[in-house]
Amino acid sequence: MNYLLLLIATLPLLAQEKIKPEMTELWDPIPKVINPGNHSTPPSDAIILFDGSDLSQWIKSGSVEQAHWQINSDGSMTVQKGGGIETKEEFGSVQLHVEWRTPEKVKGDGQGRGNSGVYFQKVYEVQVLDSYNNRTYSNGQAASIYKQSIPLVNATRPPGEWQSYDIIFNEPQYDQKGNRIKKGSFTVFHNGVLVQNNVEIQGTTVYTGQPQLRDIKTPKRLYLQDHGNPVSYRNIWLRKL
Repeated sequence: MNYLLLLIATLPLLAQEKIKPEMTELWDPIPKVINPGNHSTPPSDAIILFDGSDLSQWIKSGSVEQAHWQINSDGSMTVQKGGGIETKEEFGSVQLHVEWRTPEKVKGDGQGRGNSGVYFQKVYEVQVLDSYNNRTYSNGQAASIYKQSIPLVNATRPPGEWQSYDIIFNEPQYDQKGNRIKKGSFTVFHNGVLVQNNVEIQGTTVYTGQPQLRDIKTPKRLYLQDHGNPVSYRNIWLRKL
């Protein structure tokens, strides 16, 4: 027997025996205690952006006017002509929950059917669309990172039913001169199904052309799009990351 090899093989085990369990235990920092909520209530550390009562957290996009979308008796709001709406507050990386519904009565097809969008920092869009038996370009269907990333599956419910997005947005990093120093990412769950798995954000989501660098002067607000279709939203909250 080669006793030298046996000794070498045994050394890590001997070293491990000298390490006590408490030497690898971390007691600080202590994670903050929150109430996680349930299917109908958000976590206790969430910022409530819309609970059905008012639009006090929102303004008409590109202005200082109060948001003009219609609040409905069921606690939702519906897109109205005159443009999208955006939050008053700016946000970096967040966990977002938003529920949306396309009209039960189907009108149009492709991109003209139940079209809206959830934009992070006003330039990174997660597409909202009635993609139930409605063919369009794959990187423009519901839950796509618009014109950048095709969802892993189509988890769309029929028109008229409520749908949910749970989105992790890690914002891209820019220096003070507007140079990007780190790309961001999206993870998206559509109706509880993982459809975007830590997808790298290539740049702004644009209809024509290639992704661009974000203008760092653009406010980092959450924006909901008016695309001419009466899409409804409810139960919108986020957590800063």
